[in-house]
Amino acid sequence: MQIFKFGGASVKDAAGVRNVAEVLKLTGTDQKLLVVSAMGKTTNALEHIVKLYFDHDQKLDQAITDLKQKHHQILNDLFESKSHPAYTKVNYFFDELRIFLDRNKSPNYDFVYDQVVSFGELISTSIVSQFLNSLSIANTWHDCRNLIDTTSVYRDAGVNWERTQEKINAHVDTSELNITQGFIGSDQHNFTTTLGREGSDYTAAIFAYCLNAESVTIWKDVPGVLNGDPNVFNNTQLLHQISYEEAIELAFYGASVIHPKTLQPLQKKEIPLLVKSFFNPTDKGTCVQKGEQIQPLVPCYIVKPNLVLLSLSSLDFSFFVEENISEIFALFHRYQIKVDLIQNSAISFSVCVDNKFNNVDKLIGELKAKFKVTYNKDVSLFTIRHFNDAAIQRIEKDKSVLLKQVTRETVQLVVN
Repeated sequence: MQIFKFGGASVKDAAGVRNVAEVLKLTGTDQKLLVVSAMGKTTNALEHIVKLYFDHDQKLDQAITDLKQKHHQILNDLFESKSHPAYTKVNYFFDELRIFLDRNKSPNYDFVYDQVVSFGELISTSIVSQFLNSLSIANTWHDCRNLIDTTSVYRDAGVNWERTQEKINAHVDTSELNITQGFIGSDQHNFTTTLGREGSDYTAAIFAYCLNAESVTIWKDVPGVLNGDPNVFNNTQLLHQISYEEAIELAFYGASVIHPKTLQPLQKKEIPLLVKSFFNPTDKGTCVQKGEQIQPLVPCYIVKPNLVLLSLSSLDFSFFVEENISEIFALFHRYQIKVDLIQNSAISFSVCVDNKFNNVDKLIGELKAKFKVTYNKDVSLFTIRHFNDAAIQRIEKDKSVLLKQVTRETVQLVVN
């Protein structure tokens, strides 16, 4: 069994959907499960729809219509007849979206977010499945909400592995071609949940673990894992091989090519993860597996923008001790604040945090009751694995460094 994951960039238009079929023709269609993301920028569009809904904005209806028309354009490019069942399926999902927004009574943003944004994956997979059927490539479409059982932590749900294993083994025929969604699952109340932004890679790993897959292949618009985001850094290099441990480090620091949660289930069963280009399916790409740390050994650059640097000190200049730190982390947990960097001294404590859930202002207000708080918003955190002096100078050039931390293999710099 092989697991293939196709991200939004690989199915952003009709040409991308056709390319999925070409990849399958080259690699074979039996004993495969495809995990497919929402098309192109659909998730962004659905996030905007959620915002319009909560703002009671009159543009909401038009935003849904516009997104539907974009998907209809893809359908028009793929199918000769508008009576094709693919149109019926897509229209059904958009009708379901409107019905949910009309009937919803919950004021919980995260709950509404998951119910709405999940339609992107449901729509894209139905289009891919129907197109493959039109080419006589038989496949079974699965609603992933019936397979992945999760907690009710909306926008960042945890997996109930035992129940998920049971459901996947009961419903997935490993001898055939299966298609399902990335990113989504459902809780014990049958409400849709999501596994975190960019969680489709994690979905692929979940299926690989439960099905004892031979490998997972993530198909991307880059030749594999590079030593930096080519949209940010010049002259990037392809990494041919990475160990699980090194890949986990890179993912933890924010390397967007691999989702942070993806590697843990794969490592447990030593299932190789391949990252390959959907433009050149026969190229080797990058292999993440047990073995050599990284090859070639070059500095790896990661940047996380739009973070917040918090610096705390006690009001009476007393020592910053474990009790203070424990109290602060309890607040981080309460406000769903992810910490990306920590540095402390005898009388101060600094953290660089992600404001994903827009709770930092509330956090700062509460911290000010007990600590002296200074902060910088919209900072960037640069991480360099396997750094050298030239690599550090490359990042520091023309930037204001607010915080710098160096360990044996890694240097991190908070800049604005």
